[in-house]
Amino acid sequence: MSGKIIKVAGPLVVADGLADANVSDVVRVGHQHLIGEILNMTGDRASIQVYEETTGLGPGAEVVTTGAPLSVELGPGMLEGIYDGIQRPLTEIRELTGSTIARGIDVPALNRTKRWEFKPTVKPGAELVEGDIIGTVQETSAIEHRILVPNGISGKVKTIEEGFFTVEDTVCVLERDGKEIPLTMMQKWPVRVNRPYKKKFMPDRPLQSGQRIVDTMFPIAKGGTAAIPGPFGSGKTVMQHALAKWSDVDIVVYIGCGERGNEMTDVLMEFPELIDPHTGEPLMKRTVLIANTSDMPVAAREASIYTGITIAEYFRDMGYDVAVIADSTSRWAEALREMSGRLEEMPGEEGYPAYLASRIAQFYERAGVVECKGADGRRGSLTAIGAVSPPGGDISEPVSQATMRITKVFWGLDSALAYARHFPAINWLNSYSLYLDYLKPWYEKNFPGFMENRNKAMSILQEEANLNEIVRLVGADSLAPNEQLTLATAKMIREDFLQQNSFVDIDSYSETERQFMLMNLIIEFDKLARAAVANGVELEKLVNIPAKEKIGRAKTVPANQYKAEYTQIGEEMRRQIEEASMGGEDA
Repeated sequence: MSGKIIKVAGPLVVADGLADANVSDVVRVGHQHLIGEILNMTGDRASIQVYEETTGLGPGAEVVTTGAPLSVELGPGMLEGIYDGIQRPLTEIRELTGSTIARGIDVPALNRTKRWEFKPTVKPGAELVEGDIIGTVQETSAIEHRILVPNGISGKVKTIEEGFFTVEDTVCVLERDGKEIPLTMMQKWPVRVNRPYKKKFMPDRPLQSGQRIVDTMFPIAKGGTAAIPGPFGSGKTVMQHALAKWSDVDIVVYIGCGERGNEMTDVLMEFPELIDPHTGEPLMKRTVLIANTSDMPVAAREASIYTGITIAEYFRDMGYDVAVIADSTSRWAEALREMSGRLEEMPGEEGYPAYLASRIAQFYERAGVVECKGADGRRGSLTAIGAVSPPGGDISEPVSQATMRITKVFWGLDSALAYARHFPAINWLNSYSLYLDYLKPWYEKNFPGFMENRNKAMSILQEEANLNEIVRLVGADSLAPNEQLTLATAKMIREDFLQQNSFVDIDSYSETERQFMLMNLIIEFDKLARAAVANGVELEKLVNIPAKEKIGRAKTVPANQYKAEYTQIGEEMRRQIEEASMGGEDA
């Protein structure tokens, strides 16, 4: 069915004569068949957000509804793909039209001609339910793509074939109530609808990112949610790149939502060259990139978040651990604000729509650890990490506040730390993780004493902040020796442990065991030095032992040598503190 445009206001188009259309239906607008989505209906009048540039559209142009909601195509071929906000494959479009995307171009998200080797995992006669795995495709050298029975479908396998097929070919036929149901390797799913699962669990395993301040101080669980707010230049994008590169998940979906084009270019240039430390394969083999930069249509920016998390849910349903990294949700919220303003809705705080908080919640609540549909009881996890770019670094603004109410981990970036060249510039005094209690059993089982060391380090950093107030007033010399030791240990924690260089190979990724051993050295130094100070040993002798300098350089010890090196440093430290103590007693 079709209608006529009566109004055009930027990405918003209003059309009459669409009485049979529904909210969220995809429409084709004008003679160029621009893609749009119906936002609301009043009688037969529809307000449509158009995902492409609307220059040249005018009243009287035709609008045709497809009768289906905005959906993504799910199947082999998504990994290593680069899509825009509505899952148009940018690489294929570039081959067709050159560097500039032509308006109205219609290229399917999944390649229709490429043939994939399908290997069945069930036999004729097997009873299947929704979510069961019917076969596998080796999509990349790193990831096996599991072909699932689509939701809402079940039956007995009548025929199933092995061989090379396109995503549209029938690979399996189910029989139910005398009817045949053909299955292909591709399925579609509406982006604004959560994919179903059997059961949700409390996250209890840490997502190991290789970033010391994250894994040790403020860990996130697999299936958890985290926010990275911070002002311009504080390192949000580098932090998210590091999480995408090093996190121990199976699949990464990176959404460049409204950020600068050069940042997305960095991702596109870097990722194909990076080697995944977990598989030894190029990182792109397990990555899906969604590029919707600030110069691309604003409406598609709003859709890109949903496109990304729907793709992530699909891989989660296969039983994989998936991370969605959105950079940044502030730009997504600004797209919501612009569309809300054009719809003449009543504005909320700072002009954002009144439903901003619920939309942010809808995104983050799609994260979690779940038991997937299907009879095999497999589990998958989806971790959602979103950057927030508050204007002027003011986290009291609505997007930051709504995000903080929903996410359980807050990595607060600090411009003062960034200007002091301390990276990652996460402020340890105002960041937090609400997963510590859930993750404690895992840490204590694998690294006994880990949480105790972590809590001791945090209390030392907290005490340092209090002592710095006194130091600023009367100087460090007025402090008691044990308080001066607190400042010395805190400096070790900050400079030797928390600081990390993303551009130095050895330091860019730090294994959890390595983090535990390094923190153990620092906390043990503090403990032994404190006992020596209590026995009257001069602090200067203790802070000048050679082993302390070795601890400072320990984070650059190669990965295959650190265990032996850290053990040796520990032995030297204990011996040198003992020698300094004996000298102190003699004096």
